[in-house]
Order: sequence, then C-alpha cells, then structure tokens
Amino acid sequence: MFKGSLVAMITPFTKNSEVDEKGIKELVEFHIKNGTHGIVPCGTTGESPTLSHEEHKKVVELTIKAVAGRVPVIAGTGSNCTREALDLTSHAKEAGADGALVVVPYYNKPTQKGLYMHYKKLAEEVDIPIVVYNVPSRTGVNILPETLAELAELKNIVAVKEASGNLDQMTHIVELCGDKITLLSGDDKLLLPVLSIGGKGVISVVANIIPRDVSNMVREFEKGNYQEAKEIFLSKVYPLSNAMFYETNPIPG
Repeated sequence: MFKGSLVAMITPFTKNSEVDEKGIKELVEFHIKNGTHGIVPCGTTGESPTLSHEEHKKVVELTIKAVAGRVPVIAGTGSNCTREALDLTSHAKEAGADGALVVVPYYNKPTQKGLYMHYKKLAEEVDIPIVVYNVPSRTGVNILPETLAELAELKNIVAVKEASGNLDQMTHIVELCGDKITLLSGDDKLLLPVLSIGGKGVISVVANIIPRDVSNMVREFEKGNYQEAKEIFLSKVYPLSNAMFYETNPIPG
C-alpha cells in the first residue's frame, strides 16, 4: 500500500513562528515534481512533539489540501496517551489522509502487551491504514517482531517504519510477517540494507533535500538495477544522512 520514497516533511514556519501555509504548498509541489511517492506531515522531522494540537491538525489539513490526491499522505498521529492518539488519528481520517503514522508510545515504557493493546484500540476505533513507527532511541521502548506479527492480523495495521537500527530484528519482522506488513526503513543510512531484506521503501529525512535521488534509488532497486541503486546510495543518500545528523533532528531554532 505504501512504498517508495516517502518524505518525513519538515514543517515550515513564518518569521512570526506561525505555520506557513504558502511554504507547505511549495514544499508539496517540490516533492511531487521531484518524484516523491508520499508525504508524511507531523512526524519527528515535522516537529510533531512541539506543535500544539491546533497547529498539528492545521499542518495535516493543509498538506492534504495541497497534495490533492496526487500521492498518499500519511499523517503523524502518535502519542503516549491512547486517547490523544485516537483524537489525532480520527482527525487524520476525517481530513482525508490516506494513512496514519503512529509512533510507539514514549516515556511510559509499556509492556509488549500494552503496546499491542494501544495499537489494537486505534485499529478498531479508526478505519484508516496504520503505520507503526518503531524508534526505541527516542521512545525508550522497542516493539518486538512477535508483537508486530500479532498486530499484522489486524486488517488496518499495514506497515512498520523501522528505526531501531537493528537489521537482525528487521529481518525477523519480514520472516514472521511476510506480506502482511510492509517494512519501511526509518533510517536513511540503512535504506539499501533494508531494501535488500525485503523492505519496500523509506520514510526519509534526506528526501527533504534530495528527493529525486532517494526516489531514483528506490526505483532502480525495484527494477533490479542493484549497482545503480548502490551508487546513488553511497554517493548521495548515505553521506548526506551522516552530515544531517551532526545536529539533532529537529534542529534547535
């Protein structure tokens, strides 16, 4: 359902620190023109932790309006509070998003059963394709492949954005889940290895700067042109990813 180069789009602001509607339109056009296969507003790179609920919903609505159905929009809707995640996910559905990116609940450090119940509640309450976002370095908890395999039995848990950095774990996800869940890389530096074990794409930070290169790399890999994909990865994607993370993401303003 979701594959290719999906950009974790930045949130533009005006000089007065207000959401920049014109900037969102321009960014969407830039990405579609350069081959990006999907837009992900209000993820980590979009500064979701520091947006107010009003700003968050506005960014989602403006992005969906600007995209106008040309590529999928997967709205970030996660929270460590299930009730809050339900509110944001319901809003994404009502606004016309094609999917919801739901981060593993952070800070609370739930058990694997708690993680399962969190996502199960969302899947049962909101009829929208859900992408699980696993990033233990930020959340403090790691969702295990066995838990994802259980979630894969729910009809609208469709993909996982894997940012654990653990290729062994990602391989086990593919082994256990097969085609029931799409594996997406959550780390640009691991995009080539993730594709090689059966991943279908990336939710990318570097695509904010080099969208055409990321899109071309995934396309070449899908076509079986592995050497060409490797060359793009080593010359463009990998070095830029290293450079961009000299500072934290999102970068302090």
